[in-house]
Amino acid sequence: MPELPEVETVRRGLQPVLEGARICAVEMRRPNLRFPFPPGFVERLVGKTIVSVGRRAKYLVMHIEDGPILICHLGMSGSFRIEADGGADIPGVFVHERSKAQFHDHVVFDLETKGGGLARVVFNDPRRFGFMLFAEQDGSVHPMLTGLGIEPTGNALDGPMLARLLEGKKTPLKAALLDQRLIAGLGNIYVSEALWRAGLSPRRLAGTLGGRGKLARDRSALLAQSIREVIADAIAAGGSSLRDYVQTDGSLGYFQHSFSVYGREGEPCRKPGCTGHVERIVQSGRSTFFCSRCQH
Repeated sequence: MPELPEVETVRRGLQPVLEGARICAVEMRRPNLRFPFPPGFVERLVGKTIVSVGRRAKYLVMHIEDGPILICHLGMSGSFRIEADGGADIPGVFVHERSKAQFHDHVVFDLETKGGGLARVVFNDPRRFGFMLFAEQDGSVHPMLTGLGIEPTGNALDGPMLARLLEGKKTPLKAALLDQRLIAGLGNIYVSEALWRAGLSPRRLAGTLGGRGKLARDRSALLAQSIREVIADAIAAGGSSLRDYVQTDGSLGYFQHSFSVYGREGEPCRKPGCTGHVERIVQSGRSTFFCSRCQH
């Protein structure tokens, strides 16, 4: 499933085309994806202007003028394709061939852009685990977004904040970091990478970073910094591009070439001076990659 950096990359790709655009037509080619489309899906969007394209955790959030808020999730294999300037040829260097099968194009938005041009944005999802839902612009929070924790992309996630979130937690550190009620949008890949950067074992009890001693404070500060940095590096590289993920311009990100531990079981640890090797364990049904020699 695309993680936060992939979703943020999609948002940044969609933003210049969607923001300020008027929705001229919507073609819904099936009644449902993971969930049924909301009642009046087409009628409530056609003729409206897209005010903003945002993101909350792994959700795309589009505010529609005098209309609903459109919440989109990419699921396992969903992607948006932008077609403009009279053609569907999309530049980009491909690591894996993207899905071009039209029978996986489930939703088509025809737009008049802010500059007066025409564009088409297509949602393609071979596995149909993605979804599109409405929230109302009445100040209420959609159930999908209720209870989400702090975003890991800003300075608000610092050492003291992380220590407060983890204080008293008796679960393994990795499991706590994947709890969306604490930190929104962190996923399996980037938690493994951040823990490696911070030199912390995924097996460590989360509460050990919530103590008030200097060592606990130093560890929580370093982990918070590592989380922010690994997310920022992945966004800058365009996401990880695992399996089906593609950016909105059709190209794939290249952060996967910089993974330090994820997917590198048995390889030498990349940390300077470390003589260990990357190991894989299973925690809560998910693969965890780490170096037991330098992560404690």
